[in-house]
Order: sequence, then structure tokens, then C-alpha cells
Amino acid sequence: MDSQSVKVAEQPGERGYDAGKKVHGRKRHLLVDTLGLILAVVVHSAAVQDRDGAKLLLPALLNFGWVRKVFADGGYAGQLLDWVKGLLPRRGLKIEIVKRIAPGFNILPKRWLVERTFAWLGRYRRLAKDYERKTTHSEATIYIASCKIMLAKLVKSNAPATF
Repeated sequence: MDSQSVKVAEQPGERGYDAGKKVHGRKRHLLVDTLGLILAVVVHSAAVQDRDGAKLLLPALLNFGWVRKVFADGGYAGQLLDWVKGLLPRRGLKIEIVKRIAPGFNILPKRWLVERTFAWLGRYRRLAKDYERKTTHSEATIYIASCKIMLAKLVKSNAPATF
């Protein structure tokens, strides 16, 4: 799980200011599996903190009973961990905060999966900026791009189609 702040084109709609990234726009939260394929997306104002945005994203885990552990960065630490325990108390879901090893660029275990997904989505011009008026339309655009990514991976693998 991770978030990305993006600028918004000049149009009406929900927007805010992310002081950490110094971006006026929206924030995208992604929940991906170990292959980097998108499980859930939430788009909201960039002014919302990561911990609060995760509370909008994590209820989607009710649809995925096989998920047992979620890896996240330090922006999700704090009260969110207790909130997740209360969300699904019997399921044994855990959030593991992946800490930075040293200053500068380092490949962090499991965190690169969602970063790679953001890079895949960054190849689409429509997702370079947020051009949509509504956040639900932005989420739909991300899902459409992820469908195209999954389809390209299926074709590339030469897997026989079984319908």
C-alpha cells in the first residue's frame, strides 16, 4: 500500500495541498498484490494524510479474504495499526511498516512492488496529471489502465486463453 500525489489540471473538482510533496492536487492510494496488480484504488484531495486515506482504502480488503499482511511505508504508522486490528479482528490481518534503511535511495523489501505499479501507470498520458472532475472518474481511469496492463502481461506470456 502506498500513495502518490499528482497535480490536477485547471478545472473544477476536489483538490488540496500536500505539504510533504509540495503538490496542489489529489492523492492516489493503491493496494497491490505481490505481482503489482491493483486490488483497490482510492483518490481524494492531497490535503488528506496517508493514515486517513488508508482508512478509505483498507475496507476493500473485505473483498480479498486471502490477504494476511499489508506492507506500508512510515507515513501509515501510528493509530492506523490499532484501527486495522479493530476492522478485521478475527482475520489476523497485519500491517508491517517498512522502515528506511539509510538516507538516500535504497530498494526496500516489498515496497518496490507498489512503486513499480505507479511507474506502470505513469506510462499513460491520461494519468500523468489528474484531468478528471470527480475522484470516482479518476479511480475508474486507473482501473482501465490496470486492465490494459494485465491484458498486455497475459498476451506477452503466451498463455492459452481459457474462457
